Amino acid sequence: MPGVEDWLNSPLPIIQGLYAQFGNEYAPKVIEYFKQRFKERNALTWIPSLNDIPLHDLKANSMVKFRCMVQDMFDPEYYLGVYETKDLATGDTSLKSGKYRDIAQCLPGQEINLESPQNVTLDRQTLYCVPVPGEAEWVKQAYNSSSQSKVTPSMSAKPIHSKRTLEEDSGHVSSEPGVSVRGDSMEVGTQNIVDVSEAAKKARTDNSGGSGRSNPPDLNFPLLGEKGPACLVKVYDNTDIYKVNDVVQFVGILSIDPALASFPDQTNEQSAVLDPTMEGIEEQNVHCPPPSLVPRLHVLQGEKLGHNNPLLPQKSDSEESRMAFESVIKEARQIRSELVSILEQAVFGDSLAAEYVLCHMISSVYARRDVIALGKYCINISGCPKGSDFTQHLYRLMDELVTKSFLLPMSLSNMNTWRFSPKKDYTANRLTSGVLQLAENTHLVVDETALEPGQLDANGVRNLTALGNVINWQKVEYDFNYHTQDFPSSLAVLIVSEGKSLLPSDSQIPLVPRHPVDSLSERFSGIHTYLTPALLAQVRAYLTCVQQIDYKLSEQVQKTVEEDFVEMRKEDPNSMTVDDFHSLLIVARLLSLSFGHTQLTTDIWRRAKAMEVERKHRIPQTSARQ
Repeated sequence: MPGVEDWLNSPLPIIQGLYAQFGNEYAPKVIEYFKQRFKERNALTWIPSLNDIPLHDLKANSMVKFRCMVQDMFDPEYYLGVYETKDLATGDTSLKSGKYRDIAQCLPGQEINLESPQNVTLDRQTLYCVPVPGEAEWVKQAYNSSSQSKVTPSMSAKPIHSKRTLEEDSGHVSSEPGVSVRGDSMEVGTQNIVDVSEAAKKARTDNSGGSGRSNPPDLNFPLLGEKGPACLVKVYDNTDIYKVNDVVQFVGILSIDPALASFPDQTNEQSAVLDPTMEGIEEQNVHCPPPSLVPRLHVLQGEKLGHNNPLLPQKSDSEESRMAFESVIKEARQIRSELVSILEQAVFGDSLAAEYVLCHMISSVYARRDVIALGKYCINISGCPKGSDFTQHLYRLMDELVTKSFLLPMSLSNMNTWRFSPKKDYTANRLTSGVLQLAENTHLVVDETALEPGQLDANGVRNLTALGNVINWQKVEYDFNYHTQDFPSSLAVLIVSEGKSLLPSDSQIPLVPRHPVDSLSERFSGIHTYLTPALLAQVRAYLTCVQQIDYKLSEQVQKTVEEDFVEMRKEDPNSMTVDDFHSLLIVARLLSLSFGHTQLTTDIWRRAKAMEVERKHRIPQTSARQ
């Protein structure tokens, strides 16, 4: 049987061997073969990652993995799943598998018969995937350090397949150098071809000089400043399980053949060679970008990630995951105490604000009832120091603790010029990303202290509305020109403001500093010094684990809670509305999770009531009830 080096570095010959052995029944055998290989101890750690290793250091047609978010879903593409080759010397024919590759190939001295009745055309789903938006640097470093893959940059040049139209009177592809044909969405070529097509050469030459140089393709990342490769992911099985904004780890075969690229200055006639199913050059440029920037990945295994915390196992149903979870929960009270102390220092000694920030950090949408997103908890920390870098310091601290986050300065320029909601571009046939196209459980810190006097234009008003919809309903409205569609989200939004925020929130917490508010750099520098690597690891694992606790209310506690609500309403109907009671239940749930409890206890219920009473006392009576 093939060894580790075989399936890691040369998986395609293994797939072809399985096809030769099992014929048209080979597809399940391929999945089973690689599934068993991936199950071997630490097998996935030996597979190079597109997230960590430069593309030029990876071998074409080798096994790679990619941790990413699905940004867009392209139309299904058709390819030659099986094609016939003919030996020119003997006339013998044979069938080859076209799965898991972009370019159908044959050996020197052979030809591909496109007119063979034995050819089989199949379809596959193409996903446009980007690195997880807002993924913390410590997450990337931890994944990289845990990898055991050894990649040696290759010094040998790889064959580059050309792109030319098939002779109209030909029913086959010659094996002579310089001939290559695209069959549906698959390129057809031979292994001894070394020159790119004349059209490709001309486009490269035209783009290489001075002012004629074209801009690199827009990789369509939702957030500014994101780094890493985008990837066209080709899915063959279970194509309907993935949706936009899913975070997935794909494992499959890397395809980086330069012949796959479309060039910006090609004419429509030249671009039609690439894929006749596409309407214009804009669509060609988006769907056939240079593989040096946007490689192709043919999926053998895809796994949705419940979290992207490298300190915890991914499979929640594994024994390893159960043991790690129990270990963290046993220490939950102690870790919680440390974290509250750290947050208290960050908010100038305000212990109440620290408790609410912790509740916010572990909040997430766990269910939906009609239009209500249960579990969301957006807070507004008001009364922040004017003209200071408090928000930036607080965000940097949170970025060190959580796995995904983004700081949104709510300046007039950002509100008027940025695009918050994704929009469909029908010319390029793609979904243009927006700032709010983020993965589940991303922490969004909104800096309202950056807002200056001025007027929001139409785009700014749309962005403000979009932000409000995320806070209130946990949904993002995608613009499809002729209609809009709501996509569910689960973003933890923290608003930092001087006065009460212009945006809605679930709770307003006016800051009451107990320590001087100056010397921010020294204060937060001391916090980062206190956060030793061991403590950081504990806190990071804790924040992920407590979110996954299965929380329930016992009948006895439900009865106590209902009786309390009736009594509070009797004492003062205005002090406990239905909305107030709902907010109180949310705080009680989050407090329970923060202690590692699966059920609400009487002590925590009393604690939640006391916190809410103190919070409301801080809010001026003229302010709207929170």
